[in-house]
Amino acid sequence: MAPLRALAIDLDGVIYQDERAIDGACETLSWLRAHSIPHVFLTNTTSCPRDELVAKLAGFGISATREHIVTPAVVATDWLRMHASGPAALFVPAATATDFAGVPALEQGAQSGACSVVLGDLGLAWDFETLNRAFRLLMDNATAPLVALGMTRYWRAADGLRMDVGPFVSALEHATSRRAVVLGKPAPAFFQTALSTLKCAAVETAMIGDDVVADVAGARVAGLCALLVRTGKFRESDLAARPGADAILGSIADLPRWWVEHVGGDNGVGGPSEY
Repeated sequence: MAPLRALAIDLDGVIYQDERAIDGACETLSWLRAHSIPHVFLTNTTSCPRDELVAKLAGFGISATREHIVTPAVVATDWLRMHASGPAALFVPAATATDFAGVPALEQGAQSGACSVVLGDLGLAWDFETLNRAFRLLMDNATAPLVALGMTRYWRAADGLRMDVGPFVSALEHATSRRAVVLGKPAPAFFQTALSTLKCAAVETAMIGDDVVADVAGARVAGLCALLVRTGKFRESDLAARPGADAILGSIADLPRWWVEHVGGDNGVGGPSEY
């Protein structure tokens, strides 16, 4: 195994939960910067654009640039330019639509004329009428790709677990007999975008997240080391998932100690080990 030298870090559930930073997150990010460990934030968040994520992190005392936050909207913009010219029906919050610069957007409410249908997390804005409009747009154009900004199943909000975009994508796949193009975690291409930003190989990079499917399994399939934290959406049943994590951390606060023990010293991560 090549020595690890970089990190891809999930945001929601790892760095922060709702409007509060996870204990130790700021200190861990400061430690990474002090030790010149390359890192990017790799998130399936589609509820807000990168500029808002930069501002949110700054509010927690964490410095980041938009270029080092990889989101599905950014990857999807490049994909749409190459593979689906013409109006895109964007099922994303209005603020997130600003990350689709250069992609012509179909008029809101239109039920025909889409050259692609893009699904992100609309949260409480999802209803039957909205989902059925996406269905009608796909049925109107048999060549229009269904583009999923991730396949995250659920996340933990302030009031408890909430469904994310994955279940809505699956509903449209079933209804239209069409497979979605996934441009967020756990798609390998999404992890490759992070690796290109880091200028590191997969075997040199660890993903740290709270989602056993999108973060852990996705990273493992893409060739990265995978670290699972017991914060965010983590549940004890996640420990039985396969492929499993290389290590399980109590939270991101445990990352510096794990890094020193397994990267700064003996690099064997053949666990999973608990911290």
